[in-house]
Order: sequence, then C-alpha cells, then structure tokens
Amino acid sequence: MLMPLLAILSGLLLLIWSADRFVDGAAATAGHLGLSPLLIGMLVIGFGTSAPEMMVSGLAAWQGNPGLALGNAYGSNITNVGLILGLVALISPLTVHSQVLKKELPLLAAVTLLAAWQLRDGAIGTLEAIVLLVVLGAFIGLSIWKGRQSEEDALSQDTRQDLEAGGMSLKAGILWTLLGLVLLIASSRALVWGAVEVAQAFGISDLIIGLTVVAIGTSLPELASSISALRRKEHDLVLGNVVGSNLFNTLGVVGIAGVITPVHVGSEVLLRDWPVMAVMTLLMLIFGIGWKGRQGRINRFEGAALLTIFIGYTSYLVYTVVHGASSI
Repeated sequence: MLMPLLAILSGLLLLIWSADRFVDGAAATAGHLGLSPLLIGMLVIGFGTSAPEMMVSGLAAWQGNPGLALGNAYGSNITNVGLILGLVALISPLTVHSQVLKKELPLLAAVTLLAAWQLRDGAIGTLEAIVLLVVLGAFIGLSIWKGRQSEEDALSQDTRQDLEAGGMSLKAGILWTLLGLVLLIASSRALVWGAVEVAQAFGISDLIIGLTVVAIGTSLPELASSISALRRKEHDLVLGNVVGSNLFNTLGVVGIAGVITPVHVGSEVLLRDWPVMAVMTLLMLIFGIGWKGRQGRINRFEGAALLTIFIGYTSYLVYTVVHGASSI
C-alpha cells in the first residue's frame, strides 16, 4: 500500500509543477507566434490548465477505469468553482469586466445541460463523446475567429500583463511546453495507477476517487494560477481560468475518455454529482453576469457560499466511504 500512496503523492506534485510549466511555455510560445492575448487567455490557458484532467482521464479510460475519468472531469468542475473561485473571492472580491466571459458563461451552462441529457441512460457512448468533441472543436474555431475580429477586452489586457510578467523567449517557451507535456504524461500515469490501487484495496469506487482525491489534485494548477492572477489584480483572468477549464473538462476530458471506451456510470452521477455541478455553474453565471443593473462580481459572501457547497459535498462523499453508506 505504501507504493500506491507514494505514487499518488509524487504524481500529484509532479503533475502540478509540470502543468504550470506547460501552461507558461504554451502561452509564451503562442504569444511569440502572434496569437492575440485574448485568444491565449481563452484557449491556450484554458486548455493548458485542463491538461492534467485530460491526461489522467484519458489514461484512466485506456486502462479500463472510465468511472475515474468521469469523476475527475465533473469533480474538477465542482472543485474549480467551489474551492478555487470560492476561496479566491473570499480572499478578495472579484469584479468581472470582460464581455467575452459574460458570453462564455451561458455557453458553459448549456454544455452542463448537454451533459445531463447524455447521462440520462447511465452511459456516455462513442457517438455522444464525438458530439462533445465536435462542440469543443466548434467552440475553439469560433474563439479563434472572434479572437482575430475582436477589439481589446478586459480578459486580453489581463493576459497581456501575464505574458509580459513571464518574459519567456520563444526557445524557452517551446522547451518548457515539450518538457511539461512529457512530465504531464509521466505524472498522470503514476497518479492513475496509485489511485486505482488504493480504490481497489479499500473497496472504494473509482468514481469516488476521481471526484475527490484526483479531482482536487488535478485542479491545483488552476488554484495556483488563480491566486497568482489575483495578486496582480487580474480578476477577469481568474474567472477565465475557471470558465475555460470547465468547458474543456466537460467537453474535451469526457469526450476523450468516451471515445477511448464507453463510460458507464450509476444513477448517483445524475442524481448527486451533476446537480451539484449544475448549481455551482448557475451561481457562477448569475454572479458573473450580474442582474438588475448590478455589475458582474463575486463578493466574499458569494465566495463563502460556493466554498460551503464544495465542503458540504466533499464531506458527504467522504462520509459515504467511511460509513459505507449508500451512494444516494
């Protein structure tokens, strides 16, 4: 049991470090190749911060543990909103200026509803997974087109400042992108192996492991980048990290896993896990867009509410494991 636990710990640590290097390298490379800061903020950073989930879920599905893959994706979405956004807003209230983000938030809500429709029969088959990847491809294509057409946005200003603070050369950017990718794969393999071994030893479902330990671990890069952006007062980049990551998780991470092997899940995903993800997405939509003339912002009270939901949900999952309670 010692080796699997060490694999989880070392895999998570290396995953966090390599994901950070991958994102920095990819963003710097994209900047030197002439991509707009808005496009980098929406795609490169959104994709990069979801790279751990993609690697872990893809490997889990390949090795016959699709529950771990789905749990990682949905659990990461819940963690991103509840733990990361809630904690960051509790530290300092966030004000949303970016019109781009205000357009992406309803898209994330629609994608969340699509996830529920696909889960209605307890499985995400190959065709449904392809649909998710097609939607992701359409989103990327539309984002590239809009990124070339749009004027300077609050999100692009934050991303520009972030890139200038990094000051990485093209050569260094390519090197860190490639090295980060290799280490992401290696650390993901160690993490998946350790998580599966621990789950089997204690009789815990791979879904629960994915929703808790693996989801929180793979979301740590988003937490690090969000706190870093908060220190520079780049509020739109904080929310952009979460929205972009959740879009890639729901579409790309689940889509990749479903293409590799059909993802069969129990009713608890639709009755327990999806509703929590949906409620958090709805709250983020309401807070981020604003209502009745109120500017989009997430204050400390709202951040505390998101964090409380996350703690309550996670505590319930732990309770079901410790006491052997029913999943619902």
